[in-house]
Amino acid sequence: MSETEELLVCRQVHPLTHDVSTFVFEYAEPRLFRHDPGQFLTLTLDIDGRPVQRCYTISSPPTRPFLLSITVKRVPGGLVSNRLHDHLGPGDTVRAHGPLGDFSTARHPAPKYLFLSGGVGVTPSMAMTRTLYDLADPADVVFVHSARTPADIVFRHELDLIAATAPNIRIVHVCEEDRPYAPWGGHRGRLTIETLRQIAPDFLEREVFTCGPAPYMAAVRRMLSDAGLDMDHYHEESFAFETPTAQADTSPTTAADTGFKVEFTRSGRTVECDPDTSLLAAASRAGLSLPASCAQGMCGTCKTTLLSGTVDMRHNGGIRPREIAQNKILLCCSKPLEDVVIDA
Repeated sequence: MSETEELLVCRQVHPLTHDVSTFVFEYAEPRLFRHDPGQFLTLTLDIDGRPVQRCYTISSPPTRPFLLSITVKRVPGGLVSNRLHDHLGPGDTVRAHGPLGDFSTARHPAPKYLFLSGGVGVTPSMAMTRTLYDLADPADVVFVHSARTPADIVFRHELDLIAATAPNIRIVHVCEEDRPYAPWGGHRGRLTIETLRQIAPDFLEREVFTCGPAPYMAAVRRMLSDAGLDMDHYHEESFAFETPTAQADTSPTTAADTGFKVEFTRSGRTVECDPDTSLLAAASRAGLSLPASCAQGMCGTCKTTLLSGTVDMRHNGGIRPREIAQNKILLCCSKPLEDVVIDA
């Protein structure tokens, strides 16, 4: 895909579990998709008269370039996930920007991998595993997925097929609870270092990729660090803000730590932000919810216009040079250099 937004046409929708579906797309103008396994797209949907953006990992592999898929979990109250599940069908179109991201085996090649995922965070692991499988890559892969119940295991039948036909790819599921009328006989509870040592005794020698809910990733990151993993070989991906919420920071401030004033014109709010804090973090701390997704300067969801003032913006590809020339900024990776006014 290119730097500009592209129009994608939905061709199929495949329900995978009670709340997860895969949406299959092709270009509006016939051509092949090009991306690295594990990368993501930023979709733009028009909802209630305004454009809304969200990031979704490409779950299909680049080895199958005629179509592209995303796999989406319905989030209670989620603006975009519910719109996709309820209204997107064959023949409908969406706009997309990407692919983006460095969370990929193509960017971090290794002889042995450990893929750790929780919930719908399985999608980048699936894309990378599908790619290695399609290419008959000899890399040794241990794929460990955590789910609430067996009914919540996404891609279960396909993963069973991969495990049965690729001796170098081992698939292990960890479930917290039984499925009604179908007791779970595998690893139970949440992933622990003891369970991981049983599954992959050599995990310290592997390139590790982790994706899932923020608490899951925080626990895995801490667990692996405490176990002695060289964190240069640890990679994670997260899009945690389907329905952003924030609690106001009520801690007292003084004149010395208030920093700069940040005015959000659409919200009618002015907040304080010090030079070491991003504009998005300052807004969230003050109880102001703004569109955001990756929080790493990659996806463009928090893009807005800087009306006055200057910022230090250090992004990772989520904004184009021509947009910067038009005073666009990404709130997640912009820190104020003076008082600023933002069109948000």
